[in-house]
Amino acid sequence: MPLPAELAARARDVLAGRVQPVPARDAATVVLLRPGPQVYLLRRKSTMAFAAGAYVFPGGSVDVRDTDQAVAWAGPSPAEWGAAFHVDERLARGLVCAAVRETFEESGVLLAGPGAGSVVADTTGDDWEADRLALIDRSLAFADFLARRGLVLRSDLLKPWAHWITPEIESRRFDTKFFVAVLPEGQRTRDVGGEADQVVWQRPAEAIDLAHRKEIFLMPPTYRTLSELAQYDSVDGVLATSREIVTIMPRAVEIEGEMRLVSS
Repeated sequence: MPLPAELAARARDVLAGRVQPVPARDAATVVLLRPGPQVYLLRRKSTMAFAAGAYVFPGGSVDVRDTDQAVAWAGPSPAEWGAAFHVDERLARGLVCAAVRETFEESGVLLAGPGAGSVVADTTGDDWEADRLALIDRSLAFADFLARRGLVLRSDLLKPWAHWITPEIESRRFDTKFFVAVLPEGQRTRDVGGEADQVVWQRPAEAIDLAHRKEIFLMPPTYRTLSELAQYDSVDGVLATSREIVTIMPRAVEIEGEMRLVSS
């Protein structure tokens, strides 16, 4: 992937030690699936400081309260998630909470229910929208949101998929764990605005084809994930896959005078 001139100049500065890489913030993203299989993608607004115009999965940074506040929990424990992603238990709790919270914030889909074997059937309505907006502006903690509604986080509805770290040459960096989840029965996504100006359900192979035709823009982690998912003909096939989580951090290299980003 060739780098634009401005980023190529920064890459040379970082590689030469003239500029120090910024720390990567912990983050989570969720590949939301429905039969087809299709994936839910959001196009980030062109005004966004990071990944402007890119089609991405719902996700975002871990809120400190995601790690510090206990939530009602059903499914694999934070310790089990920590083993899957090779992180400590506290961060694992934060990643799972961030995954569920960000999915609700950016799609209206909530991976939680009144009990360990149930899931919320409908998240539409003014009261749900008020809570969603309060979560976005951080006036409401996710743990308090679940407790007030008597809900249990369903970590068993998530599956670990990948781990990507933004290249050191970028001025905004994220250490992102990727999850997959199936759209719960009865719930539906909605265009909730915010950081995105368009949402779409798309077959992975179709999204890849659109990217090849330069009709949409996909960042390397999204492109790779969609390419992997395009190999499956059902949601069940995706969920049945055994994944070993390996950290991927693309790096800048100079090839014949041109700065390029490689992820292998």
